[in-house]
Amino acid sequence: MNDPVASPGARLKAERERRNISLEKAGNTLHLDSWVVEALESDNYPGVGPSVYVKGHLKRYAEMLELPVAEIMAGYHSGAQTPQAPAPQPSTVRVPTGATPQQPVTWPFVAALAAALVLLGVLWWKPWHHRAAAPPGAALHALDDPAAPAAPAAAPAVPAPAPASNAAARPSEADAAPGSGRARLRLSFSADSWVEVHDAEGRRAYAGNGRANSVKTIAGDAPMRVYLSSASGVQLEINNRAVAIGAQFVDGKVARFEAGADGVLRRDSGVAARSAQTPTVRPTG
Repeated sequence: MNDPVASPGARLKAERERRNISLEKAGNTLHLDSWVVEALESDNYPGVGPSVYVKGHLKRYAEMLELPVAEIMAGYHSGAQTPQAPAPQPSTVRVPTGATPQQPVTWPFVAALAAALVLLGVLWWKPWHHRAAAPPGAALHALDDPAAPAAPAAAPAVPAPAPASNAAARPSEADAAPGSGRARLRLSFSADSWVEVHDAEGRRAYAGNGRANSVKTIAGDAPMRVYLSSASGVQLEINNRAVAIGAQFVDGKVARFEAGADGVLRRDSGVAARSAQTPTVRPTG
């Protein structure tokens, strides 16, 4: 007999293990990844995704195990409304003890530094002062004496270099991203497939199920990041041009790529960043 006090996830897990069903088999039957089934059994609903997906998965999982759906859903709603305690905040702030306090500058040191600067200034200025000083009338005697050496001619003025133009000083602008522009994707489905499309700014352009024998058109700024849960069941056109989804963009059944406005598919630059986050939920019901 099922324990009415147990959480929905615990009841689902206990019934699955009682029927000797593995996580992988349960995921294949529900068309879900095994990590989603494990998250449902652990009551880790935020990790699964929005509540509309969670409720749909719970309902289908309970039906598969022949558990009362109403009790499972009631347990989910009861647990979702329970407030979570806030994380404790540190009461004190530790100050690093290894730092050495800065020593104040003393006045004797400042006075000695100022005296050294004054002495250096006097030593530098005095020889030039004696060279520049001349007895009165020295210039007149030099003009009257024919044996006096002629004054050196002034050096010709060197024109200052022209300032560099703004165009030369300004760095060249970065080239636009490959495949940028406006793109119109046309997805023709021969089998059911979950679809997610984000535009060049990272905004979600579409997310939902593509049903077999249907067509979906999505427009946005390229390059557009595309995720397909069943690549073999989707035919792609970019700006009215048929584009084949190569094997280098497919992992198992899943395809991830960037679709450019030029009709070229490229590797999705955001795959590494998204792999550290919660995987995408692909509801099929």
